[in-house]
Amino acid sequence: MKVVFFQRKPRPNKNFSIEILFEQIRSHLSKDIEPITEIARYYSEGILKRIYITLEFVFKQGDVNHVTGDITFATYFLRKKKTVLTILDLGLMNHPNPFLRKILQIFWVQIPVKRAGYVTTISAATKTELLKFVNVDEQKIQVLYIPVADLMEYSPKNFNTDKPTILQIGTKDNKNIIRLAESLKGITCKLSIVGELTNQQINTLKKNNIDYVNVVNISNKELKQKYEEADMLTFVSTYEGFGMPIVEAQIVGRPVITSNLLSMPEVAGDGAHLIDPYSVEDIKRGILKIIDDKAYRNILIEKGRENAIRFSVETITNQYVDLYQHIFKS
Repeated sequence: MKVVFFQRKPRPNKNFSIEILFEQIRSHLSKDIEPITEIARYYSEGILKRIYITLEFVFKQGDVNHVTGDITFATYFLRKKKTVLTILDLGLMNHPNPFLRKILQIFWVQIPVKRAGYVTTISAATKTELLKFVNVDEQKIQVLYIPVADLMEYSPKNFNTDKPTILQIGTKDNKNIIRLAESLKGITCKLSIVGELTNQQINTLKKNNIDYVNVVNISNKELKQKYEEADMLTFVSTYEGFGMPIVEAQIVGRPVITSNLLSMPEVAGDGAHLIDPYSVEDIKRGILKIIDDKAYRNILIEKGRENAIRFSVETITNQYVDLYQHIFKS
């Protein structure tokens, strides 16, 4: 059985979760599946290039076609009954322009979903959100979580209560860096940030006298080291389709504080302290609770490690294999 993975053209010096996700899955597929990766010739920009992408993929179909997110419009002319579409999140539906938001809803959500025989989302929260924008039978949509890289492993560490290192993954607006910086004012800590900071974020960190370090474009090995060096993870996002850093920190054995909305409680299970991401005071209370309460901290670590088992590469890959075999046999 040939399974063709249709992917966007990645931009240089960028690490994309979609590509990492399906690279892991392909490496664990059973021997009776031949994975083929087809990468779009052009970046997803402009009408003509997007039309070319849809037509290009028509001639590269396999026994099963899998459009792995972002370029959802690639489903337009593929064989419907043999096509899977994965949707990671619906962040595009937060576009501030109502006209463009409607265009995105029609051409990036509604038509692609209806043109795919099967749809997967990476969380139940994303599935619920998707059903708000497209009228389809919810049985058509299957929740398949994201697997965590085999690279991550348990690495116990004595918590530095005097000056803990707090890890923050991501710097986009939804990562809530401004409120995080304000919540850390007066707390003795080092904030370790992965991702490119804006001038506004830098100014806020300095204004609140936050001791921070910042790295960008690091390798997976370097990212693993960041988790191991950290005492805890903050992931107080205002929007997430999944929230991979939550699980990565749980595997490594670090206490997690994350948001109480969308996919984050679903992903974190009982292994994280949940807060209101729009409340600076609530974020601050959660961070201090983890720093000051050793027993609570250890409970979060233990329950986090138990929760992370759900997201092993083998577990998620087997679920995709079952889906591919069902499509192939049907």
